[in-house]
Amino acid sequence: MDRRSPPPPSSPFSLRPPTRRNLRWASGLVLMAYITAHLLNHSLGIYSFAAAETVLRAVQVFWHSLPGTLLLYGAAATHLALAVVALWERRTLRMPPLEALRVLLGFALPLLLVKHLTAMRGAYLAYGIDGSYVRVVWGLWDWPGAAAQLVMMLAAWTHGCLGLHFALRAQPAYRRFSYVLLAVAVLLPVTAAMGFVSMGREFQWTGVPQVTVPTPAQGKALGAAEDGIKWFYALALLALLAARWGRTWFARLSRQPSVALRYPDRTVHVPLGWSVLEASRSHGIDHVSICGGRARCSTCRVRVIGPAAHIGVPGRDEQRTLERVRAPGDVRLACQLRPRGDIEVTPLFAPLPNEGRPAPVGSFGRERDVAILFVDLRRWSGLSERQWPFDLAYVLDRYFATVGAAVREAGGVPNQFIGDSVMAIFGLETDLPAACKQALHATTLIAQRMDAWSEGFEAQFGQRLDFGMGLHAGRAAVGEVGYQETTTFTAIGEVVNTASRLQDHSKTAASRLVVSLFAAEQAGVADTMGRAETLTVRGRSEPLQVLYPQPANLSA
Repeated sequence: MDRRSPPPPSSPFSLRPPTRRNLRWASGLVLMAYITAHLLNHSLGIYSFAAAETVLRAVQVFWHSLPGTLLLYGAAATHLALAVVALWERRTLRMPPLEALRVLLGFALPLLLVKHLTAMRGAYLAYGIDGSYVRVVWGLWDWPGAAAQLVMMLAAWTHGCLGLHFALRAQPAYRRFSYVLLAVAVLLPVTAAMGFVSMGREFQWTGVPQVTVPTPAQGKALGAAEDGIKWFYALALLALLAARWGRTWFARLSRQPSVALRYPDRTVHVPLGWSVLEASRSHGIDHVSICGGRARCSTCRVRVIGPAAHIGVPGRDEQRTLERVRAPGDVRLACQLRPRGDIEVTPLFAPLPNEGRPAPVGSFGRERDVAILFVDLRRWSGLSERQWPFDLAYVLDRYFATVGAAVREAGGVPNQFIGDSVMAIFGLETDLPAACKQALHATTLIAQRMDAWSEGFEAQFGQRLDFGMGLHAGRAAVGEVGYQETTTFTAIGEVVNTASRLQDHSKTAASRLVVSLFAAEQAGVADTMGRAETLTVRGRSEPLQVLYPQPANLSA
């Protein structure tokens, strides 16, 4: 039974408050756009101070306006508030190094930025003094000042790039252009630093332009404001960390109830309130999480067994991700599931061997909607007992060639040739409806060509050729798997297991093809395949509606 409550009905005109993930994403994009524009503006200093200053004046018109101010500082406040909430909710600070770097840079940024903000925006708000590259560059034209400016830019840029990387690295388009994006991520801070240096050298050669600067009294007031903000932020951050430590200490002292999580190979106990992903990381259990625990990628998902009261229901962000990957009712995201009692959990994405570290995202390829077709040659065992090995090799070679050619002609990829079975993937370059149509067309071509071959095969080998096929569609991870140099491109997921079981079921169903109702509906031909029946599939928690097309529908 599906433990998740169905999502409320939505309407294109209904207004729903944004989720935490949407707020984090939107605020982060605003801040990243601001930083990118800032670095590009700095880079213009390579050409001339005048060019950089002219663009700066134009940009300031928007950011100094009321909409621009609300957008920028609202995004900054929202992003920081969400980071504080996320840090408070964490029950353990164990995380991968890159994720830890992103968190550290995020909380260090206010301390690094406060001097620049008070000197520029503070002077503008308090005394009407516009920011200028003369004040920024010439005011910092020494080693300590220049180093502080460059560290601030690099920290902000690195934090933003890491955030985008964690959010997007599971997307095929991102990985396709990852090298170009990496080059941009490296070069832009370099050109911004070069622009800073070029403007400083220009001032040395041509003299420093006259601009309005704060008076000594105004500078002293801005410095006092800077110190006050730094102390307030530092003390607030220390108070947050102390509160987290106090919560952990009190939980241990009061012996608050713990939760037992039974993994396939061990059982761990964690305090109430921990997420499954935190439990895995805390106890050294390899657990894939490409997006860093933000309910985006779904790679941390687990199959859960236990009382509904111990599991609870997913939030909106988690629900949307689970619906996107068409997860069954007993699957949850480990980064979002905080059990209220003892449960069993089975991670569905096993890390590949990588010196004890979680497997890189490239090893898993990408997630996409595909149609999976399994084709199996019948009565192979009896044939192998009577024929010479070379005869068997000839039969298999022609069988694989026949099926493989039909799959490629229909638009699919013949993926695995194991024993007397062939697995084919459809949808690597198309959407799911087109993939299902291609897969069904492949079944027709396979039936036609196997029947044509069977006429001469019976005279040669004393028996007719027979075969069975299973077809299902859904979300799968497609990419390279294996060990060291022995890898292969394949698909992994529930859809693959189900398609294989449907092919097995075709033996007992006396049907050449067993196709899931979902795949037939995606192809738009479900109405032509007869009445659907409910089938219990081994390895699948929920029954599946399947169809049994007649042989006449598969060969014409």
